[in-house]
Amino acid sequence: MWTAEPSTLVAVEVTFMRMDAPPPPGQPALPDGWRVTRLRPRCSVQQYRRLYDGVGRDYVWWLRRSLSDAELDEVLAEPTLSVHVLHDPAGREAGFYELDRRPRGVINLAYFGLMPGAIGQGLGMAFLHHAIAAAWAEGPSALTVNTCTADHPRALPNYLKAGFRVLRVVREEWPIPDRLGLPIPDRLKV
Repeated sequence: MWTAEPSTLVAVEVTFMRMDAPPPPGQPALPDGWRVTRLRPRCSVQQYRRLYDGVGRDYVWWLRRSLSDAELDEVLAEPTLSVHVLHDPAGREAGFYELDRRPRGVINLAYFGLMPGAIGQGLGMAFLHHAIAAAWAEGPSALTVNTCTADHPRALPNYLKAGFRVLRVVREEWPIPDRLGLPIPDRLKV
């Protein structure tokens, strides 16, 4: 007999957004000494887990945490996916974003965020504009992103300020496996 994995049910509102043209020139740039590197040929499972957990732990990022190493390695091997890491002036990882080029012609900003120590330093918009510029440099027909009510409270306003428009808002319920040990805010629990 199969039994469900122990989990905590959460409810979130997911906002799906789209940008159909690049923003005008003159967007904020990263401060001196800060840099972004695209991991080539691809991100390792261990580094990805460190980045994903560092950025997403406080925001209930759970989907990729629930994958086995082999499953995550398969995802990271996709040629349509790239991981870009923000480094502070000392070379430490301060955030990352992931670009997913499926479906063809559209680029999805699949994951984006800063490590806790980099939040509140005025980097968010500059880093977001770096991700947007990197995506548009590839000539897509559109750029998409989504965020939810579990994410940082400035995520949605920043995406809108950067030029994304809302396509739809959907209420979703997620069974977060308890084995992941994520801190789940009471406001999200069903």
